[in-house]
Amino acid sequence: MAHVDLLIAGRSYQIACRDGEEDNLRAAARLVDAKSREALSGLGTLSESRQLLFASLLLADQLVDGSGGAVMAPPPPEPAGPDPVIVDRVVRLAERLELLADSLENGAADA
Repeated sequence: MAHVDLLIAGRSYQIACRDGEEDNLRAAARLVDAKSREALSGLGTLSESRQLLFASLLLADQLVDGSGGAVMAPPPPEPAGPDPVIVDRVVRLAERLELLADSLENGAADA
C-alpha cells in the first residue's frame, strides 16, 4: 500500500492508496484543490468542511453538465460517412444484379 502527501485547500493530507494509483490520486487532488480555491474566491471565508463541500459540488456539477474538461472523457468523434468508392461499387453491383434478374425473368417468361 502506497501513501501520498496531498495539499488541498491549504492543508496537508496523507492518503493511502493502492500501489500504482499515486499519480491518479495526485491528479484528483489537484482538481479538488482547484475547485476548493474557486469556491473560496467566489464565496469568501469558508470553514474547511464548507470549502470542501462546495468544491465537491462544483466538481459534481461539471460531471452532471457534461462539461468536465479533464474530468470527463471527450465525446466520441462523429462517425465518418460511407466511403464514396465503396458506395459507387455497391451501386454498380446492384445495377448489374437488377439486369441479371430482369434477363432471368424475361428468359423464364419466353420459355
